Amino acid sequence: MLIDTDVLIWFMRGNAKAQIIIDQQKPFSISVVTYIELVQGMRNQEELMALRSALRQWETKIIYLTEAISSKAMLYVEKYALSHSLHLADALIGATAVVYALPLLTANAKHYRVISELSLHVFRP
Repeated sequence: MLIDTDVLIWFMRGNAKAQIIIDQQKPFSISVVTYIELVQGMRNQEELMALRSALRQWETKIIYLTEAISSKAMLYVEKYALSHSLHLADALIGATAVVYALPLLTANAKHYRVISELSLHVFRP
């Protein structure tokens, strides 16, 4: 399972449903894009250390960008950016899930619905 940024944000905000679903998916993977987005939202070093500790505890695998992911994301942006407002981060995260044949758990299904190759699992906070 690849977990999207928004699910982890819900967890960090104390959402009980996010805690349950994350515990059920352990160990899971995240895209390096998700990690970067989370770090950019940190307010201080303590939050960063808490995130890093949680990822270790969950045995989270961070999947780095590869040529295959970049190429697929490029195609998604070419195909869907104008028609469906697909953003770069979502294209990269979706491409990561497709390349690694992982289902994507997200609360923002509308961001990914246009990627037909993607197996979406919707989280409802």
